[in-house]
Amino acid sequence: MGSQENKAIYARRMHKVQAHIDQHLDQVLELAMLAEVAHFSAFHFHRLFAAWMGETFGDYLRRRRLEVAALRLIAQPAAPVLDIALSVGFGSAEAFARAFKGRFGCTATEWRQGQAGRWASQLQALRRQDEAQKSNPGQPLRKQDQDSRDGQGDHENSHQPVMEIPMKVQVIQRPEVKIAYLRYIGPYGQPISEFWVNVVSPWMSTNNLIGKPRYGISHDDPGITSADKCRYDACVEVPADFVASGPSFTATIPGGSYAITRYRGTGRDIGDSWTGLLRDWLPASGMQLDARPCFEYYPTDAAYEAASGTFECDICIPVVPL
Repeated sequence: MGSQENKAIYARRMHKVQAHIDQHLDQVLELAMLAEVAHFSAFHFHRLFAAWMGETFGDYLRRRRLEVAALRLIAQPAAPVLDIALSVGFGSAEAFARAFKGRFGCTATEWRQGQAGRWASQLQALRRQDEAQKSNPGQPLRKQDQDSRDGQGDHENSHQPVMEIPMKVQVIQRPEVKIAYLRYIGPYGQPISEFWVNVVSPWMSTNNLIGKPRYGISHDDPGITSADKCRYDACVEVPADFVASGPSFTATIPGGSYAITRYRGTGRDIGDSWTGLLRDWLPASGMQLDARPCFEYYPTDAAYEAASGTFECDICIPVVPL
């Protein structure tokens, strides 16, 4: 077995651990149990996790719990703060209040009342400053891409004031689907487009997946999570017997009720469409988000114009009654 395949095995196991953590945030999560999920020795797993993720297990778990809580505070406006705290694994309102204020500099109530937007603006300003320091000549293009709410699929809430967008929204039942995916970690926007072109498309061609329905899943909200830790999965629908190899992984997108709206454009204003759906339509709909991922769906008949870069996709958010 070659070194690349060995690395892919490690990556698949660590992805499995991350998925397990996200699915069980409300439960006690211990290193020994996660080592078992990953089929690694518990003795060295803490060091392995820290080396792979760039942060200790304790820091990672605390960050994920608080980031998910921050999303739910906005996406589930009727839910009591204590219920949200319990849903991500905090044992008391006091413990959650201390941790939340330590992370975001405000209370959960203040976050709901507008501090979330200020936090997102600060992150965006830091990203712009970092980009300017890295490369002044390319700054106008990157700044334009970042200003467009990070191009491909803003996962949950953009936290940015935008113009009201007329949109047609349908609530439909989607079936469960198996996907194969490649993961990108870093700032959203133009780099994701380049990832699809330079990495995903050749992989799809090699695995005879050209022409299959595609999905884009942004696991983190760049208005909450720092750019270097944002995760995006470029996904392709695959048959039940598909076996992942090399750098690819497999997962399942859950079925159920989804609110969808069709987007058509170059991607520069797709963040506005996400915001319109989540900030304008959702609060008036009598529904709320649940724990399933939001995603962009690219059906096989979706239009694409190579000359202009214009494309179509369905923006899909999982919904349940309030």
